[in-house]
Amino acid sequence: MKSGLLIDVKFDGYGKYQSFQKQMPDRRIINWSDEKNRPSDLSNINYAIGWHPDKGLFASMPDLKVMFSIGAGVDHMLQDPTLPDLPLVRFVDASLTSRMSEWICLQCLLHLRQQPSYDRLQAQRIWRELPQPDASDLRVGIMGMGVLGQDAASKLIALGFQVNGWSRTRKDLAAVNCFEGSELDAFLAQTDILVGLLPFTQETSGIFNSELFTRLSQSSALGGPIFINAGRGKSQLESDVVLALQSGALRGVSLDVFEEEPLSRESLLWNMDNVIITPHVASVSDIDALALHIGNQIERFESGLKLQCLVDKRAGY
Repeated sequence: MKSGLLIDVKFDGYGKYQSFQKQMPDRRIINWSDEKNRPSDLSNINYAIGWHPDKGLFASMPDLKVMFSIGAGVDHMLQDPTLPDLPLVRFVDASLTSRMSEWICLQCLLHLRQQPSYDRLQAQRIWRELPQPDASDLRVGIMGMGVLGQDAASKLIALGFQVNGWSRTRKDLAAVNCFEGSELDAFLAQTDILVGLLPFTQETSGIFNSELFTRLSQSSALGGPIFINAGRGKSQLESDVVLALQSGALRGVSLDVFEEEPLSRESLLWNMDNVIITPHVASVSDIDALALHIGNQIERFESGLKLQCLVDKRAGY
């Protein structure tokens, strides 16, 4: 029996843990969420998977060699000040990427085709045709041009949208007008639909706020800017989102992530008819794909090959 793999994630259903055992049949798999069967001895565990691990858990494993995040984001892992100084691998997979692009394209199309407005009319049983701009009339600006942002950009372009991209360092992408960190004002001034795909770092905390929303283009064919966030909830100030919607600085929003999750039942966002809310499901990790990814990375590591999708802990992603 090879060294163990500890899973500190509460998946829905035992069958999902079996995906890891099927992928790594000769390895000891420890389900840390099964409190009755937790081992008292955490030695001989070389690998650990987490999302929001208990503080100090990973540091208590003397033989730990590599840590894995179940998603593309790693901020939940990095919040533990005792996290060992070991390689941290994030999950990057075609299924994760395509699901995120599907959600972003869906939200852009819902706002383009004015579905929230038609939903309001339907509730009042009013038959009315609204003016309909073309996708090519709108500029979608994506903040965060990593794997997810680049894939979403290519699919939005295929739908006919103009696409701008902003990232810390400039990217060179076909058919995308790319901006780098110091060019944020120019990027925002050319954005009708703002898409947030930023990782959560000290620099991105609360970046989507009232001051930023006022710098978005006010000449949109939809009558005002749209804000879509599927990155990290703490990158937005929800009180500012509400104020921007009330003042007209934003015409509508689609949010999949929130400062605190689940979103409080008292949040004003629930009852605003120009808000689309989904419960952090824009890109849910496929367990079979996750198990395959982790199994492959462990094989690479034990064969002396370089790990893929390594996190730069100083950058936060």
